Amino acid sequence: MTGTIANTSSNVIVDTGCANLSSVKFAIERLGFSATITDDIAQIKAADKVIFPGVGSAKHAMGNIIEKDLVETLQNLTQPVLGFCLGMQLMTKSSTEGAKDNTINCLGMIPTQVEPLQAQGNRLPHMGWNTLTKIAEHPVLKGINVGDYFYFVHSFAAPISEYTLASCEYGSEFSAIIGKDNFIGCQFHPERSGDLGSKIIRNFLELPSQEQK
Repeated sequence: MTGTIANTSSNVIVDTGCANLSSVKFAIERLGFSATITDDIAQIKAADKVIFPGVGSAKHAMGNIIEKDLVETLQNLTQPVLGFCLGMQLMTKSSTEGAKDNTINCLGMIPTQVEPLQAQGNRLPHMGWNTLTKIAEHPVLKGINVGDYFYFVHSFAAPISEYTLASCEYGSEFSAIIGKDNFIGCQFHPERSGDLGSKIIRNFLELPSQEQK
């Protein structure tokens, strides 16, 4: 960890009431940036960058987001937003994770859906290191290449679509990163993916803020 926090921009980690908040905060601080964990609407709206962390089920997380009255705030963010794992899935239109026979309505900023991962007999959850198979050009992916390894833990995934920025294979091909406008989501855990995961976090935190555009 760096000795001082070098960057004073306002970075917010949304407190969705799920796990993994502290590890995301530590990953950001190791890069010399600061971050605040909060569910305060005013702080979230005023942030330069917003991060949706992710461990847990879509049903539980969406329940917390609704209870905290955050739905409209999160849907209308205009600054760069990055989702990690479950945080990525919450950006989609819907998910069947934790819903049994039902579908959970998510936040809908990226119009795709989360479905059971078609692992074709491979063990689930898909847990461990895997490579990216295709990568689109995007500022958050600067310095990231096909064949780079990232750490995954999931049994549900978004299919390949026009919103896919990078893909991965585990029995079948799925979206490893999706994006639309200012919203970007990683199915893997950047905070647990070593130097390359840190590169993605740094790339995101160094994106121009609204005032700089």
